[in-house]
Amino acid sequence: MGHHLDALVDAAATGDGVSLDGLTAVHDDAGFRLETPDATLSGLTEGGLREALADCDDYATNWYFWSEVLGESGPQRRAFLRWVEGARVDAGGDDDGDGDGGDNDADADADADAASVPERYDALRDGVSREWGQLLVTATVDDHGERSYELRHADEVDADRDELDAYHEPLAARQLATYDEKGRYRPLKSGNNLAGGWVFPDLGGRDLVETVETFYPASVPNWYRERRGELDVTHWEDAIGRQTGMYSVVKTWNRGDGHEHVDWVAEACCDDSQCVKRREWQYDDDADLDVDGGDGAFPCREPCSVVIAASRKWTRLEGEDTQTYEFELTPSEKEQVEAIVDAVADDRTDDIREADVYEGANRYRARFLRAKLFDDEGNLGGVPTDAPDDE
Repeated sequence: MGHHLDALVDAAATGDGVSLDGLTAVHDDAGFRLETPDATLSGLTEGGLREALADCDDYATNWYFWSEVLGESGPQRRAFLRWVEGARVDAGGDDDGDGDGGDNDADADADADAASVPERYDALRDGVSREWGQLLVTATVDDHGERSYELRHADEVDADRDELDAYHEPLAARQLATYDEKGRYRPLKSGNNLAGGWVFPDLGGRDLVETVETFYPASVPNWYRERRGELDVTHWEDAIGRQTGMYSVVKTWNRGDGHEHVDWVAEACCDDSQCVKRREWQYDDDADLDVDGGDGAFPCREPCSVVIAASRKWTRLEGEDTQTYEFELTPSEKEQVEAIVDAVADDRTDDIREADVYEGANRYRARFLRAKLFDDEGNLGGVPTDAPDDE
């Protein structure tokens, strides 16, 4: 398996030579020069270069994989695969380790801690894992420097591969991403409700990125553009300003009352518990929301269709005039109403045991409260709503 050495020697002998991840090999009037972080050798013959490269084979196979196997595979894919295994990824796309390719200080600082090739290979032989939303990507390397990638649900990191359904084609992810574990349709592909029970056990680099993109469309390109400082963000006010038809009603929600209402929207829809993206859109260019954007690995660049659709309903609901209702509740009943709202909002109702009557959102507790407080028409406390009919 010396083809990687043949390719490296040929590349070193032409043009500017080879430079990647701490390895430099060039040819000048004195012969070949080889540099690694551990040594510099000059005046080498071709045979001497081959012998020296054999002593730092990890560097040689690393160069061969990224330069020849992956080659011109697209900067986004290349950057993502290097991120997965902990290699340096500069914001400007220059990942040769010389630090002259990026202009994003935050990314440069993060990549400054990237492992050396020998350290990275030691880790890759055991498997290096990174989370991408609810996906867990594990990269491994064989004795020839070839990478292989496994993809599974992040919650099943310790699951035996044989216990999971194996898939091999990237498009299989489309069906896996369609329904949650309860069989309900997932309108938001980045929702934090991806079902598990599957594994893609042996993907190449191209198929890995295609599979990831099938689960989370546009996540890799947007992550890459963000690293380069080129992410185009559409803030709330611009997003609702372009709504037409039945969604144009959302424009009426901006009533000069600050952006508190948009904070409520972001807290309801864009929290890490609801969406795996990291929200980068704000109220507008000059006003940030008070709600944290989350810790997702990849950005959300604009209010999504789910946010807009929900905001249409909330716009109409918030347009109602307030009324005063009087109910008599015991302190425990008030706390129980709060517990029910929290349980539904956090999607915990299925986790509450049927016999756990100490939990406020327990089904029997809720049924008892309804039996006690609702009249035959379903009015809480027997008090009619007397609100305008819903749309």
